[in-house]
Amino acid sequence: GPLAPLRLVNRDPPEPPAEGWARVRPRLSGVCGSDLATISGRSSFYFSPLVSMPFVPGHEVVGDLGEDLDELPAGTRVVLNPVLGCEARGLPLCPACAAGFADRCDRITVGHVAAGLQTGYCADTGGGWSGMLVAHRSQVHPVPDTMTDQQAVLVEPMACAIHAALRCRAEPGDTVLVVGAGTVGLLVLLALREFSEAGRITVVAKHAAQQDVAQRFGASEVVPPSGAVTALRRSLRAFRLRPERGTPFLLGGVDRAIDCVGSRASLDLALRTTRAGGRVVLAGMPEGGADLAPVWFRELEVVGAYASGTETVNGEQRMAMDLALELASQLELDASATVAYPLDRWREAVDHALSAGRLGTMKVAFQPQEG
Repeated sequence: GPLAPLRLVNRDPPEPPAEGWARVRPRLSGVCGSDLATISGRSSFYFSPLVSMPFVPGHEVVGDLGEDLDELPAGTRVVLNPVLGCEARGLPLCPACAAGFADRCDRITVGHVAAGLQTGYCADTGGGWSGMLVAHRSQVHPVPDTMTDQQAVLVEPMACAIHAALRCRAEPGDTVLVVGAGTVGLLVLLALREFSEAGRITVVAKHAAQQDVAQRFGASEVVPPSGAVTALRRSLRAFRLRPERGTPFLLGGVDRAIDCVGSRASLDLALRTTRAGGRVVLAGMPEGGADLAPVWFRELEVVGAYASGTETVNGEQRMAMDLALELASQLELDASATVAYPLDRWREAVDHALSAGRLGTMKVAFQPQEG
């Protein structure tokens, strides 16, 4: 509509702002849930000082380097870690960046480029929904020749999913609830099976196509949102209570829950079905409005899982992007898993992304070099 914030325009490509930066020509750039929340007006105004206008969206990127960048020659196929931390901004490392957690950087509004928590939200860097962007050496990771572009465009969301799964801190045998079976939820499920010893994993999936993939990715049980509380009561032998107003909740419940949607309903479900003293991870960007009474009454731990950083796996510290490159290369994707659009069909792409779960599409992406 006329008030929508998204426009297709012709503009000069961004220039590398300093040494250590290079141009990247996107091959594929995914449409993320946070992108959809932003362009549909559902994103929190909390983020308004953390972006600079006008920005080109697109932070899930696989592309080709436009020039030599340190040891990487021009033409190298790379994926992007979009976080614009201290190193990219030419600043002394803040404590978070020094510890390997650029996702927690305190200086994302200053330095070589304008304010922007990530590429795709910064006026100076460009974004993946375009023919060209610029990226810092700290952001780019070379892609193995054996990996397809369709696998590579899932590396950044896979890294986020690994981060969320490890923030869950599932102990051996723990019961885990994954709310949502879009791209994030399905990749979180894969990460839990790969990097934790969680026991029973219940996935809440709205659509039949999502339910099928969740079963294939290792879910112990897949349930629709309307039947989630009842199914968990049965499998966990918990007590189900119904308040005078609002949705039912459990006394007892799962040890860990990961909300991969970010809606009021999804967070309510996670909070109301986690046992006392359990942990709830927010992997989807929250829209707000959830009832926090269960957090107080059941003494829940609620933690965020934003982007990705350095993770500890089997006693070894590794970047989540490196772990994601390995795990994404093992994904067996059918032809319908990723659907790509040229930029001039952006309205169709956004419509498709909004209906991706119902249509059984794992990732909708732009293919900027086409059309």
